[in-house]
Amino acid sequence: MKEEFLHFIWKHRLYQTRQQKTIGGEPVEILQPGMHNLHAGPDFSEARIQIGDTLWVGSVEIHQKSSDWNRHGHQEDPAYNNVILHVVAEHDEPVKNALDAELPTFVLKWADTIERNYQELTESKDWVACASRLFRIDPFRVKFFLNSVMIERLKEKTGVVDELLQDTNGDWGETFYRMLARGFGFKVNAQPFEMVVRSLPQKVLAHHHDSLMQTEALLFGQAGLLGEELFADNYYLQLRKEYRFLAGKYSLRPIEGHLWKFMRMRPVNFPTIRLAQFARLIYNSQGLLGKLLEAKNMDEIRGWFQVVASPYWDTHYHFNRESPRRKKKLGEQALRLLVINVIVPFYFLYGENQNKLYLKNRALQLLEDLPAEDNMVIRKWTVSGIEADNALESQALLHLKSRYCELKRCLSCGIGHKIILHEPL
Repeated sequence: MKEEFLHFIWKHRLYQTRQQKTIGGEPVEILQPGMHNLHAGPDFSEARIQIGDTLWVGSVEIHQKSSDWNRHGHQEDPAYNNVILHVVAEHDEPVKNALDAELPTFVLKWADTIERNYQELTESKDWVACASRLFRIDPFRVKFFLNSVMIERLKEKTGVVDELLQDTNGDWGETFYRMLARGFGFKVNAQPFEMVVRSLPQKVLAHHHDSLMQTEALLFGQAGLLGEELFADNYYLQLRKEYRFLAGKYSLRPIEGHLWKFMRMRPVNFPTIRLAQFARLIYNSQGLLGKLLEAKNMDEIRGWFQVVASPYWDTHYHFNRESPRRKKKLGEQALRLLVINVIVPFYFLYGENQNKLYLKNRALQLLEDLPAEDNMVIRKWTVSGIEADNALESQALLHLKSRYCELKRCLSCGIGHKIILHEPL
């Protein structure tokens, strides 16, 4: 049996409580199992345990076999000298700490049904281990657990924002600019988009906020898309001329144009179109961050992001290659992804950092106001009996699948916990 299962039994007090005694025959009363330690050192700290007539306060170490203590080298490690109880599934030999003191050992016993349910989950070949058992869980409990999973997902996403903030020396404006650029890359081209804005600080674009042509020239040039000596149309030639002048002025060096991905993408998502839309947003929206921080709802945010690429792109997806006329407006689906992946985590971290609780609440409210995402994972959850009512729940379900189900972390999952404690079907 894996040690993580033994940790689960100990942490949630699922062991049998009748005639609790150490291997030496002393009665044991577990008043507090302790705090689960996920770092180096004993497995549980600050435990309170009555052994015989003595109340002990200290750490607990858990192993499958008693001999694992010596196999792991704890008998020579002073960090384990404060262990007050050695908890095992099987006792095969007495052990001592680095002070040469023999440790009291307690053998865990638990109900067979708990182990059987756990093994059925770990051995399941279904798309998620509990798919066939989800109907047994109270839907209210599922929704409650999804709220905690969403907070976990937000903290993970804000960790990325925080790294950007550190990288910009605490400049919130530059941090948002880089996040927004990554968002316009929509996963496939997020990295080259970020590389462009790292090489092109926001303050450089600010000097040319009154010229869409120069804004486009700077972005397309730094994207490495203006380097070819094409027998091209006037738009391309003018962009290249502007860029060469500005690149010399600001000592700019472009990224490699081959980094951009066009294959297996809908033309409306081509990086050329997204760069043009990003340029229009920068051109239209001086002080965008301040306006967004003041926005009260999705409608206000939508108003700032109703951007259309410049007229040249009405008839192009590539430079110098015409296509049927179509306005290249940032669509509703793209906007929703920007809200989910950029604005919401930014609101959450900014609210936490600046002690503005209303911004953290607004971030959650935005997710509740957006419809649930429609993708293969969410559709599978629906078929299995869990339907997302909004983007907050669909985001939580995506996180649940990737961070729990795929890693078989059923013991850490609120849903898995309930299934393990049920009687088998």
